[in-house]
Amino acid sequence: MSQLSDTLSNNHDKNIEELKELLRIPSISSSSEHKEDIQKAASWIAGKLKNIGMEHVEIIETKGHPIIYADWIHQENAPTVLVYGHYDVQPVDPIELWKTPPFEPDVRDEKIFARGATDDKGQMFLHIKAVETLMESEGKLPVNIKFCIEGEEEIGSPNLPAFLNENKEKLSCDVVLISDTDMWDKGVPAITCSLRGLCALEFTLKTANSDLHSGMFGGGVQNANHLLVQLLSTLHDSNGKVNVDHFYDDVQELTDLEKQQIEELGFDEEKLKQSLGLTDLTGGEQNYPYRERTSSRPTLEINGMWGGFQGEGTKTVIPNEAHAKITCRLVNNQNPKKIQESLKKHLEEHAPKGCTVKVTLQDTGYPFLTPIDSPMIQKAAEAYQNVYGNPPVYKREGGSIPIVTDFNQSLNAPVVLMGFGLPGENLHAPNEHFHLENFDMGILTICTFLELIHQ
Repeated sequence: MSQLSDTLSNNHDKNIEELKELLRIPSISSSSEHKEDIQKAASWIAGKLKNIGMEHVEIIETKGHPIIYADWIHQENAPTVLVYGHYDVQPVDPIELWKTPPFEPDVRDEKIFARGATDDKGQMFLHIKAVETLMESEGKLPVNIKFCIEGEEEIGSPNLPAFLNENKEKLSCDVVLISDTDMWDKGVPAITCSLRGLCALEFTLKTANSDLHSGMFGGGVQNANHLLVQLLSTLHDSNGKVNVDHFYDDVQELTDLEKQQIEELGFDEEKLKQSLGLTDLTGGEQNYPYRERTSSRPTLEINGMWGGFQGEGTKTVIPNEAHAKITCRLVNNQNPKKIQESLKKHLEEHAPKGCTVKVTLQDTGYPFLTPIDSPMIQKAAEAYQNVYGNPPVYKREGGSIPIVTDFNQSLNAPVVLMGFGLPGENLHAPNEHFHLENFDMGILTICTFLELIHQ
């Protein structure tokens, strides 16, 4: 490990400068204005993979943004690792809240600030640098490596599942390695063993054929906003339980051991309330502790609702249309498409008199769960222990990375989620950053993992 550490130390400044180059590219996948930037980022990464000795480097066009593939297959008796990451980033709004421009990387307080610094350019770049470090130190890799890096993760990876199914042999591997999650705390690594799934929809509630004068018709006709509130109120009971038929049919209760593991991670309720400016934490199902509610229980959230006059001042109308957006976070064994249909049926059947409801189904993603005693997970834990000096905690993540399940099912390979971000690094928010203490340590941990699985 000392030789690897020396190589990293010698190359630290160069590696940071190269990361800055990548972070300067505004590869926002949701905006057509940045299509050329997406192509530029893909070309930059492909060029970097060639420079570090990867072979068969391709920029593969899709119906959307390109996927980058590369490999190095020269170890006959060693496992093959497929590294996944993404080079696209979220929009930067609200721009006025950034202390420095989001695509002009700035290092301060031992952190690098830029959009994509932790999600996911910074973490993805660790793997490229790990391969380069091993090649420079050893002249070869201890295992076979494949890269699959996409440019559409922030818009739901619409073209990646088909790519996986059509290229199973090309992408075949013994383990999928992903760094797009975070650690538990400073100096305390974490392996994410569970991710919640996702389903989304929006609906329009309609009454009359136009907005109506509130003086002429008020008290006599239905108000779409009033009916929207009535309908949305049917989705939960008074204890926060989702009130939709069949929503919990496939939910598996945690075992006593799993509950104990979550409890042992610790949780400072007062600290969280203070940091969020809240007086209580009473969202969701009140019969479950906060940490379980936010990691291991399914949820239904109203993400947006609007209708009627939105401008300055007063306009005395009765709106004829109102709208809402809903997402559900789902846990292991739940089927997102089944939940969508149950929710759609609920909205249609509970629509108040005097209105019609039109539901539009949107994104879905399956939940992911991996056993923590699997061999690859334990090798990852050993790598963290060797570099950080602390064993990792195993955490259930409340968020979703739908493509993880696609990799697991399409390639029939275990997925290891080794995160190197820290909580509070503002991913998807202004002033996103990545702690540089985890830059070299992250590279070294990945190198160590690759060496351990060869043994």
